[in-house]
Amino acid sequence: MPTWLYMLIPWAALAAGAVATTIRTPTAAVSSALQHLAAGVVFAAAATEVLPDLQHQGSVGAIVIGGGLGLITMFAVKGLGRRLSGAWSLVILIAIDIFIDGIVLGIGFAAGAKQGALLLVALTLEILFLGLTAAEEMYKALRSRLLVIGLIAIGGALLPLGALLGGPVHQLPSFFQATAFAFALIALLYLVTEELLVEAHHKPDSPLITSMFFVGFVGLLALESAV
Repeated sequence: MPTWLYMLIPWAALAAGAVATTIRTPTAAVSSALQHLAAGVVFAAAATEVLPDLQHQGSVGAIVIGGGLGLITMFAVKGLGRRLSGAWSLVILIAIDIFIDGIVLGIGFAAGAKQGALLLVALTLEILFLGLTAAEEMYKALRSRLLVIGLIAIGGALLPLGALLGGPVHQLPSFFQATAFAFALIALLYLVTEELLVEAHHKPDSPLITSMFFVGFVGLLALESAV
């Protein structure tokens, strides 16, 4: 199956999150629990699927260049968010986030079907949460459920586009493959540490909610072992 077809799964999750929020906004506790869960799953995917390949295949130069590009890209996205304001700026930032997720998934599937499938599970949860929170913020400004859902669904088209760009990585020389994997690793770790967990800790916390991070982490490890 072409890689871009797998993108229909997180695309559907993105739209489902938007629809769910416009019907009933999740409580702060539920939102925080989902963020912790998604963070644990994404962290496990980065540690078990991207990092080992990078350690075995990557040279120092490829790791430094790819990691640096990943960090610069994520900082640039965050910096853009600080400069822009209003609902349409949020639409732009969400589109960029979705596009980068698509690239990471394309790189994951380039590494192998197993790696791609586990990254797909991890990022689908993250993208579901993105749909939930984005719809909530956009609805406050636009006041139209249909417009919010439509904009988010259209933005989801950037997932397969990003995957198409990341997919040909396996055809590149090993140096550039390692560079791409380093980029993907940093993007995933940034997503966990600077987005999901930071946002989660802005909400009410409890041992049960915090434990969801480890539920997600162990759950993906168990899934990997089963696969």
